[in-house]
Amino acid sequence: MKLFPDVLLALSLPGLVLLYLYLAPYSKVEESFNLQATHDILTYGVPTDDERELFLKAKYDHFTFPGAVPRTFVGALILAAFSKPGIWLGLDRQLVVRGVLGLLNSFALVAYGRSVTKAFGLGTGRWYLALQVCQFHVTYYASRTLPNMYAFGICTLALAGLLPAPPSSTKSAIRQRRLSLYLMTLAGVIFRSEIAILLAAQVGYLFVRRRMSLLGEVIPAGLSGALIGLLITVPIDSFFWQKFPLWPELAGLYFNVVEGKSTEWGTSPWWFYFLDALPRLLLNPLSWALCIPLALATPATRRPSADILVPLLVFIGIYSIQPHKEWRFIIYAVPGLTSVAAMGANWIWTRRAKSLLYAALSLMLVASVIASCGASLGMLFISRLNYPGAEALTQLHKLIPTLPPPSRPNPPQHSQPIIRIHMDGLTCSTGVTRFLEMPPPSDLLRENNDPLSSDPPPSSLMSSSFTNETRTTLYIYDKTEDEATLLTPSFWHQFDYVLAEDPGKVIGRWNVVREVMGYAGVELSREKTSAADTQDKGATEGPGGIETAYEPLAALVRTHLTRGWWLRVKMEPRLRILRRAEDEGDDGGSSG
Repeated sequence: MKLFPDVLLALSLPGLVLLYLYLAPYSKVEESFNLQATHDILTYGVPTDDERELFLKAKYDHFTFPGAVPRTFVGALILAAFSKPGIWLGLDRQLVVRGVLGLLNSFALVAYGRSVTKAFGLGTGRWYLALQVCQFHVTYYASRTLPNMYAFGICTLALAGLLPAPPSSTKSAIRQRRLSLYLMTLAGVIFRSEIAILLAAQVGYLFVRRRMSLLGEVIPAGLSGALIGLLITVPIDSFFWQKFPLWPELAGLYFNVVEGKSTEWGTSPWWFYFLDALPRLLLNPLSWALCIPLALATPATRRPSADILVPLLVFIGIYSIQPHKEWRFIIYAVPGLTSVAAMGANWIWTRRAKSLLYAALSLMLVASVIASCGASLGMLFISRLNYPGAEALTQLHKLIPTLPPPSRPNPPQHSQPIIRIHMDGLTCSTGVTRFLEMPPPSDLLRENNDPLSSDPPPSSLMSSSFTNETRTTLYIYDKTEDEATLLTPSFWHQFDYVLAEDPGKVIGRWNVVREVMGYAGVELSREKTSAADTQDKGATEGPGGIETAYEPLAALVRTHLTRGWWLRVKMEPRLRILRRAEDEGDDGGSSG
């Protein structure tokens, strides 16, 4: 029975990842390439005939929205393959795809926790899991299709193999180190080139400590990892991008580092990672303010702590030279830093009965873990309000069957109703994905033509269908961003609905049928109302219904503990659902 709490603690990692996914199922623009690519593979398949270039350009999203640099399709192919069983069971496709990635990353963290237990003892392993499950960013982003999160699980497994292991044969230790270097090389070649810095820091430290052979381990692992990585990514990505040869990470490295164009997305001071990103990633202030310094100061844990910390800090320090900084670029360091914090926490916990100081510190540790879990859930509550685009499209799909059909005549070759929807930039960047669109009919899956023309379709138009009673409604989605086109009145004549941030930019007569709310900050307030009381619940109601649990708890705290004071989540209208005004019989306010 002693194992039951440990199993429960280990399972809490994948459990929380899936819970966070369920409560915040939508995605942001940074995740869109891999999510759209996975959708296209699942929906349209991989063409093998001579018309594959025409097929890919007609169906796949990345030819319309290629991004600043090409990205690899390897991760999307893996997710599509592993997602098939869940999709066959009829589960929500976007949740299944993200759930697969989340489970892969969470099980890598569990494996790292097992390695921590083997290396430093059961107590340290328990504290590692306790500190890890209460961090927000790793849990929330584990299922998000960022390139970094594809590399995260692989790097976590690799770093687990570099932890001190129980006594074993020399050959076994060499094989383990080789595998770790091989995995990091593979992840760097395919998914994220910055892992080369982490790999160099790990190899350099081990080489200086005389724990690794250059000829026996580093060169064989590096060459095999690089060769296999290139044999995977170059053929696959050359095929999907129809550019031969193509190595996406090399293109990204040249764009970001050699040309320095990553600065177009903003710059941060050199200290950003150390003083801003790492405290947010670790979340629990005692992790970095008490536990890590204590682990380094204590003779029994000083050496293993330094073995983990030094390469990670060197990696972060070197990467701090790059002006453009984001916390996700250093997320690979989080499990290692957490394991060092766990050593310090376990040192305090095992001495809680020896003195009043250790007893007080132990209570502080427990309280900090509970508080961090609460803070993580609070961040989840706020974060799920940042996807008005997805909410708007979901609400529109529910509204359309309840509204009169458009009076516009269909093209002669189409007898079924057709709905045309334009989505503006904010809509597309705050949660809209192809998974949220109505699924396409089978004939459009097989053919390469636009449903409204015999010519190849404009890539910004995406087709899908919705069955309403006995008729099939054909949905056409548009993401046009060209400013000159958007200023052309005739462009807007083709649409029945528009999802827009500013109705004044939509030309013509339109009715606002609904406003969709979004997050607008927090404020300290003594009002009796809170987030769910002050927002349009229909606009932010998600599949998890987190407000149902949040409101009674918030009311309890306000009533009995804070005398009415509370951090109120503010909401404001972010998007409008517009419907074309009919010439007759259509009331309501119009725009344009």
